[in-house]
Amino acid sequence: MTTTTELTKDTFNDFVDANTIGLIDFWAAWCGPCRAFAPVFESAAARNPDIGFGKVNTEDQPELAGAFEIMSIPTLIAFKEGAILYAQPGALPEEALDDLIRQIREVDMEQLREQAAEGASVES
Repeated sequence: MTTTTELTKDTFNDFVDANTIGLIDFWAAWCGPCRAFAPVFESAAARNPDIGFGKVNTEDQPELAGAFEIMSIPTLIAFKEGAILYAQPGALPEEALDDLIRQIREVDMEQLREQAAEGASVES
């Protein structure tokens, strides 16, 4: 049983809307580091069933890769409540991925929105 969801341009927004927290792996079959990261990503998905884990094959979904300006794969994007909190290329080891998930869980989105609003009012 797979614990990740293959995403397309048609299913992407529904995936984001359906998951409070989500991680998305942008990958391609020919990419060695992508293949090495895949079991780490799957394992994290199995340990965190309350989080959405999606995969975007950049060869099959060039529009999505372009929309996120993916220049290097694998690239991991993490969001919470629709806001991107992390977007970096490179395969993470299991411990680093677990730490990233812990940090995303701890982000207080209300506080983050308040800080963003304060920053916007200071700049205007």
